[in-house]
Amino acid sequence: MVLNEPIGGLVIGDAEFETIRHLIYEQFGINLTEQKRSLVAGRLQKMIRGMGFTRFSEYLAHLETDASKQSLRDLINRISTNHTFFFRETAHFDYFCQTVLPELTGRLKQRNARDLRIWSAGCSSGEEAYTLVMLMKEFFGMDYGQWDAGLLATDISTDALATALNGIYPEERTSMIPSNFKSRYFKKISEDRWAVDPALKREIIFRRFNLMTKTFPFKQPFHVIFCRNVMIYFDQPTREALVQRFFEFTAPGGYLFIGHSESLRRDACPYDYVMPAVYRKRGE
Repeated sequence: MVLNEPIGGLVIGDAEFETIRHLIYEQFGINLTEQKRSLVAGRLQKMIRGMGFTRFSEYLAHLETDASKQSLRDLINRISTNHTFFFRETAHFDYFCQTVLPELTGRLKQRNARDLRIWSAGCSSGEEAYTLVMLMKEFFGMDYGQWDAGLLATDISTDALATALNGIYPEERTSMIPSNFKSRYFKKISEDRWAVDPALKREIIFRRFNLMTKTFPFKQPFHVIFCRNVMIYFDQPTREALVQRFFEFTAPGGYLFIGHSESLRRDACPYDYVMPAVYRKRGE
């Protein structure tokens, strides 16, 4: 057993690590194992020093007494992982364009409905959300304006959301964007930075939202939910509870996309399995 973990002179004792591990699990669903202690130490070091604390116990006491909850938001900003890029796991986007959009829009047209509700849950720094809107614009073409096809994108990290709202990305994060999409929806603003077209940004509502919220506040269900590479940080009971909440807010015939490295237990999954990492709610 590791008895303590130094943070540039600060020490995380066993009891203190257990306290913060429990706090992060209860608040955000993230399951930090003992093997993550060094990761936690490394990510919190600079922040704790900057706050003027010399002991980890002082920081924990501050967390517990901060009525504004800003320290809790700062904590998850440091702990959460936000690695992503445009057009990540392209098979999902191919299926979305070639199968999901034609199917869903066809059913909606039959009902004279034009509201297509899509949620990027755990959107990180926005690349997935912008990818989806670009694809919808390409799919609808000139008819896009006739559809209420905007997108809700949520994340727990305010730092990640700030990047998404800013819409400026380094060259390496945009390398997977097809050249025709890049020229249409981005502007090069420096040698190695690209900015999202403001018109594209207006199609997305970015909001901070904790997926551990027991009752989702949405008034209507979604036709498609993307929650990819998020549940890998949750334990099995947390994953199953979250999937059940997703299911309750998925329209009949709607879809759930998860990450290719993730899977749902067939006997505990309310959705029908479609293909690896894609699930559908039975219905229409």
